[in-house]
Amino acid sequence: MANSVKITFKINEKEIAKKEIEIGTQVSSLLDNFNIDKNTIYAVLINNELCPLDSKIKYTSTLEPILNNTKEGSSVYRRSLCLLLAAAAHNIFPDTRLLVGHSLGHGYYYTLDNGKKIEAKQITSLGREMSALVKKDIPILTSEISWQEAADLFEKTGLTETRKQLNYNCTPSIKINTLDDFSDLYFGPLVLSTGVLKTFELMKYGNGFLLRFPKSSEPDKLATFKDQPKLFEIYSKYKEWGKRVGVTSAASLNKIISKNEINDFIEITETLQQKNISKIASQIIDKGTVKVVLIAGPSSSGKTTSAKKLGLELQAMGYQPKIISLDNYYIGRDKTPLDEEGKPDYECLEALNIKLLNDNLVDLFNGKTVTIPSYDFHTGTSYFDEENKLTLQENEILILEGIHGLNDKLTPKVPAEYKFKIYLSALTQLNLDDHNRVSTSDNRLIRRIVRDNNFRGKPAAGTIEMWPSVTRGEELHIFPFQNNADAILNTALDYELSVLRVYAAPLLRQVTPAEKEYAEARRLLSFLENFSTISPTAVPPRSIIREFIGGSAFHY
Repeated sequence: MANSVKITFKINEKEIAKKEIEIGTQVSSLLDNFNIDKNTIYAVLINNELCPLDSKIKYTSTLEPILNNTKEGSSVYRRSLCLLLAAAAHNIFPDTRLLVGHSLGHGYYYTLDNGKKIEAKQITSLGREMSALVKKDIPILTSEISWQEAADLFEKTGLTETRKQLNYNCTPSIKINTLDDFSDLYFGPLVLSTGVLKTFELMKYGNGFLLRFPKSSEPDKLATFKDQPKLFEIYSKYKEWGKRVGVTSAASLNKIISKNEINDFIEITETLQQKNISKIASQIIDKGTVKVVLIAGPSSSGKTTSAKKLGLELQAMGYQPKIISLDNYYIGRDKTPLDEEGKPDYECLEALNIKLLNDNLVDLFNGKTVTIPSYDFHTGTSYFDEENKLTLQENEILILEGIHGLNDKLTPKVPAEYKFKIYLSALTQLNLDDHNRVSTSDNRLIRRIVRDNNFRGKPAAGTIEMWPSVTRGEELHIFPFQNNADAILNTALDYELSVLRVYAAPLLRQVTPAEKEYAEARRLLSFLENFSTISPTAVPPRSIIREFIGGSAFHY
């Protein structure tokens, strides 16, 4: 058949069928070939590229389903819910802009653009309209229109930030999603129709509300809500700061870059972060009994640089900090517990020599000299260097950084009054536009891709491949203890993605369609294209960003 192509159907990388089909066939018509409940399929990988189900086959392809109980499937569901909410708001509040904020538990926080408090009856109306759209089972379409059509469309519907972003994405055609008479920019595959989106809740919170969604492991029910008031307070203050300086979206950042005003903004963001570190240093001193500062945060949140910057602030106040990494206390590769995949679980608490750590801390606080262990990551062994001795003097404070710092099981022998706990989070307040947020996890993953390549020679595919195990460890060992923190430091810098793009984009382009990490690489690359680039030479030498791109004034 001249107009046909061969299709291979796979599940979990195992081939289950082959078929010859007509070019232009829509993927949704082929779902029965997977021999599973097609209602659980939210998207598909076409030659390892993540695509919506209304995609059409153009060439010889391997198809793999994206299921509702996977991380990727959950992302498709969340994006689709956000479009559903935006369409509902457009229908019943056409003159009001609804703004997405940060994530909170398994939900996104929304507010009104005018800063007014959302009333309970408004939230109820939104929920009813969303349910009505779900009941109608309206198709969610993916299409391409001309740049001018997109500009006119977004102006007409009042999507001002989306329209501004088109000024920095001047391609001949623009990809959009459409639900009934509402359209938004395409940022990734969505479900085929609204009838799938049955599981959600609008919950009043703060001055706005939460759009709550299921977690990936339980796609048909909502988990119990767990509040994070400290994190919410930090984010709210940061969001207000963004409004005051006039930079709240990718478009507003890109405008500053295009006007050659970025250097001032970099100084402002760096100064704000340093000011917050200074405040935390004052809290430590004001407590009066602190002997050890425990700094914890997820991967690539900037723990090492934050510890060094905090140390400088404490020095300015007349104290001498001593910085130790929890990595020094790894027990060794041969003794490390295994995770569910049979690999060494370096993220669990049991991977550390807790007894030795506590014995060392107690001895230090009693004025004794201890030998701090070292860890060789190449050989996976712990060893002692007799020159690595430490004694704490009267005006010296220990800074201990590592992922378990907020867990009291790490330091059970240390009295509570001796400890000050700091949680780090890369909470950018920027949005892509009104309805599409910048993920904290994406921000950190891009940091990690750049750092792993710069300092470990690891390709982007390698970092992407291990990221799920990293995030699983964070869910288990870091996030549950956020509210134990005495202080929270936001380590995100609102200009950083424009710098990281310079390094990350070439690395992501090297991931081939033959690699299973291709879909994630393409997604991240598409995400970064929303940000105009900033020369790395503009980054200050003591910036947290230098921990990832290199050239830091600090020694690591």
